[in-house]
Amino acid sequence: MSDIIASPATRRMAREKGIEIETLAQRLGRQTIGPEDLEGSATTAPAASGDTSFWQVDHSQYGPVSEEPMSRFAQVAARNLAAAQSLIPAVTHHDRADVTAIEAFRKSLSPEAQARGIKLTALAVHVAALARCLRDFPRFNASLSESGETLILKDYVHVGIAVDTAHGLMVPVIRNADRKGLWQIAGEIADLAARAQARKIGPDEMGGASMTITNLGGIGGSAFTPIVNPPEVAILGITRTETVTLWDGDTPRPVPMVPLDLSYDHRVINGADAARFMARYTSLIGEPRNMLI
Repeated sequence: MSDIIASPATRRMAREKGIEIETLAQRLGRQTIGPEDLEGSATTAPAASGDTSFWQVDHSQYGPVSEEPMSRFAQVAARNLAAAQSLIPAVTHHDRADVTAIEAFRKSLSPEAQARGIKLTALAVHVAALARCLRDFPRFNASLSESGETLILKDYVHVGIAVDTAHGLMVPVIRNADRKGLWQIAGEIADLAARAQARKIGPDEMGGASMTITNLGGIGGSAFTPIVNPPEVAILGITRTETVTLWDGDTPRPVPMVPLDLSYDHRVINGADAARFMARYTSLIGEPRNMLI
C-alpha cells in the first residue's frame, strides 16, 4: 500500500491523466497530493515511460495544416535514433583539422583524377584517415553486447557513409576500408552515393559498419552533435571548412580548418581516449600523402 495520501477522486483523476502519484509526490517533495497538483503534470509520467500520447494535439485549431506520411524507412530510422539517444550515455568531442595539405594534394592529383574518371573528394581522405585510426584504436572499432557486459572487438574495418536522399538518410558501407587506397575509396563513395539516391542500395551494402561518417560540409554549419548509431560506439561528424587565424609568434596566418565532431558511447570510451583518437586523426588529415597507398 502506498504511503502517499490522496483521495480516491484524486487517484482516479491521476490514472485518467496517466500520472503516477508516487512519482509526482517525490518530485514535489511531499506525501499529500490533491487534485490541484495534477494540473500541468500530465506529461511527467508518460514522458518517462515512453508514452507520447500527450503529443496528440489538434494543430488545425491554430491555423491551416497539411499532412505528409513518414516513409517506412524513415519510421524505422526514427525509432532507432530515439532509442539510441535515450539509452546511450553519449559525449561529443569537438576538434578541427588543418586541411591546407588536403587541398594542395587534391589539386596536384587533378590530372590523374581526370584520367581515371574519379573525383578525389576530401571525404575520401577522411574515410582513409578514419580507417587507419580504427586500426590504431581498437576500442573505437568495437560493439557493446546487449547485456553491457562484453566488448566485441572487430578484426575488420568497415566505414559507413551517411547519404542524404529524398527518401531519407541512408548509410551504405565501404567494406575493408583500411585495405583500400584513396582512389578505390573515392570511386566507391561516388558509386554508393549515386545508387543510394536512386534507391539501388542492397541490404548487404548497409549495416555492419565499424563507425559512420556524417558529412555536412557541403551544406554548412560550424558544429553539431551526431547521434551514435548502435551497435557502433562512435560516429564522426564533419562540417564546413572555415578560415581560422593562427599565430606564428606575432604574425597572423589564415588557415583553412575543418570542424570535426566525434560523438561516442561513454560506457566504452572515455574523454582521454577520444582526445587521443582525434589527435591521431587530425595528424593524418594534415599529411594526406601518407594515405596514398
